[in-house]
Amino acid sequence: MLIVTTNEIAGYQIESVLGEVMGLTVRSQHIGANIMAGFKSIGGGEISEYTRLVYDSRNQVMERMWQEAQRRGANAVIAMRFDNGDIASNFTEVCAYGTAVVVRPIATLEEGGTPQSVAHAQQPQQPGPQDSSQRYPAGPQQYSPGPPQHGGPRQY
Repeated sequence: MLIVTTNEIAGYQIESVLGEVMGLTVRSQHIGANIMAGFKSIGGGEISEYTRLVYDSRNQVMERMWQEAQRRGANAVIAMRFDNGDIASNFTEVCAYGTAVVVRPIATLEEGGTPQSVAHAQQPQQPGPQDSSQRYPAGPQQYSPGPPQHGGPRQY
């Protein structure tokens, strides 16, 4: 599966659009990490506790978005973006969203083919979902959304 921030994928033809997909998490840092980060901020530099939290949160929401795209039958997500916001004073919401699509690699004899798409077109297609543990070191996360509210995400 490909995830890109562009509206097209060079060397691939979009065969069908399956709609918006998203992954969402709400996070809070524990009090100990907040105290350590406060001390580190006095001296300046990177605050590794928060860096790790942001990195893990983004990996988790991308994995959730990826899983939703696969459930819909997509093999790519285009126009992927991150969004975040504060909830109250102690929580942060992180969201990854994009458009789930089915793409076909353009072979060498067709206009628009790239070395990557040609190589992909020559590979035998593997049935079933791919192992996500190779993409994100944290591995897949369990996600059980509630019922959609106010035009929210579709129930899987």
